[in-house]
Amino acid sequence: MDDQRRRLLLFLLTLGAIILVYTVVYMVVMGQFEGSPRTFWEALNVVVESMTLSGFGEDSSIWSHPVTILFVIVMQFTGVLAVFAALPLFVVPLFEARLTQQAPTSIEELTEHVVLAGYTEHGATLIEELEQRDVDYVIIEKNEELATDLYADGRSVLHGDPERTETLAAAHAASARAIVADQTDEENASIILSARECAGDVPVVSLLERPENEQYHRYAGADRVISPEHILGRSLADKVTQRVTAEFGDDSVQSALPSDRDFEIAELSVQRNSEVCNRPLAESRIREQTGANLIGVWDRGEFTSPPSPDTTLDEGTVLLAAGTEAQLMKLAEMTRSSKRHHSHGEVVVVGAGEVGSTVTDVLTTRDIPTTLVDIDDKPGVDVVGDALDEWTLQSAGLESARTAIVTLPDDTTAVFALLVIRELNPEIELVVRASTTDSIPKMYRAGADYVLALTTVSGRMLASIVLGEDVISLDTQIGLVRTPVPALAGRTLAELDVRAKTGVTVVAIERGDEVLTDIEPDFEIRQGDMAIVAGTDEDINEFQAWADPTASAAEAD
Repeated sequence: MDDQRRRLLLFLLTLGAIILVYTVVYMVVMGQFEGSPRTFWEALNVVVESMTLSGFGEDSSIWSHPVTILFVIVMQFTGVLAVFAALPLFVVPLFEARLTQQAPTSIEELTEHVVLAGYTEHGATLIEELEQRDVDYVIIEKNEELATDLYADGRSVLHGDPERTETLAAAHAASARAIVADQTDEENASIILSARECAGDVPVVSLLERPENEQYHRYAGADRVISPEHILGRSLADKVTQRVTAEFGDDSVQSALPSDRDFEIAELSVQRNSEVCNRPLAESRIREQTGANLIGVWDRGEFTSPPSPDTTLDEGTVLLAAGTEAQLMKLAEMTRSSKRHHSHGEVVVVGAGEVGSTVTDVLTTRDIPTTLVDIDDKPGVDVVGDALDEWTLQSAGLESARTAIVTLPDDTTAVFALLVIRELNPEIELVVRASTTDSIPKMYRAGADYVLALTTVSGRMLASIVLGEDVISLDTQIGLVRTPVPALAGRTLAELDVRAKTGVTVVAIERGDEVLTDIEPDFEIRQGDMAIVAGTDEDINEFQAWADPTASAAEAD
């Protein structure tokens, strides 16, 4: 408890004690000197009225004894003193604190920081990523109240209009490592133009509301233009098709990893009646049978890396694994159901917005039969009707489908749709889009197997761009890095026990021009080897400090 709160508590307790004493004394005075006894509550009412100077009620007409009158005067003075004491102790400091918490309009000089032009939930996720990596940032927020609240919460914020060059200059945009425009499409175009005027060649990343506006942002000078809903749609499709998730296409962030690496990263969902379903991880013998490395496990919304050997692989558990294509294909066979086979209507997509349309397009290009459901008769919609209506879902073939992907923009409606779908098909795999992270726990309780939040995906994607890192999955804090390991040379992986000591997974070793992925426990690291490891940011930092202490010490200096 801080001093201000402690003083307030002491003041209130003292005031309460005085009121209680005065109430008892007033009862005695009225009975002894005025001959008009009062109950406790009647006396309390008079004392409060006197101390707050709000009046005295009917009792004032019967006060005649000097003792009574003097006592009432004392109560009045006590009330006045209490007011004057409260002003300097609590009221004035409260206003002063509010004034001092006003967001500044300029900041001290910064370099290699990230400028966020506008604050949204996308930016909130990016800020978490930046703070975890000790990367400086400054938020430019034109809403004064929001800017003040962010400043009070300890965020680095500047109050001003991000469309103005003067504001960008005040945020030292010219010396930033990146500028992120995160407002409306029209405002972002103006921000990009201002950034190009005052920040030269500093990379500018713009978020899109409507994909058709991408060309105008590029004309304005944006280096990268991303559509969060389009990214989310592709990510949801990847969950269903169990595709590699470590790559974002030709226009993605430049990776520090070798471009011709002979390994991939995939997320594989454990299906009912599969070989590994309902078995502890230690008994599944995934590494022995496939050669793939298990990096982490999604279980009902909780991601664990590295997973415990005691973790039970239930239906719907998602495995994050690394290995060659052949190794991952073996692992995929182990996670697939041995009883359920679908040839038509495999996937039902509920919602034909930007996310749903992207999901459908991706699945179609991968030759996966898909049925699109929407309440409006839009191009590409196969079944028109309310997603909360059983008849509509039955018409879409949901009762025999393998997977349903719910992409409704309203989280409340999506939760209800989950309940309806789960009732119609208890065995269906349910993948869901969430607009906010707050809805994720509720969606899992409603029967979802996997939930992906729009803000998480967009924030993680922004982090990968501005930090220039290769991320494995847009919905986890897992990264993939290539790092020298001179301190580990001459020892085997079994001797090092890397996962137990640091939490990272060694997915490959780069030796000269080769990338070695078939690394068994007896694999010996040689001088000059580069390790490609996967893990959380914290675990990777710990591994690098252990494997290359000289470089870590130099960075610290």
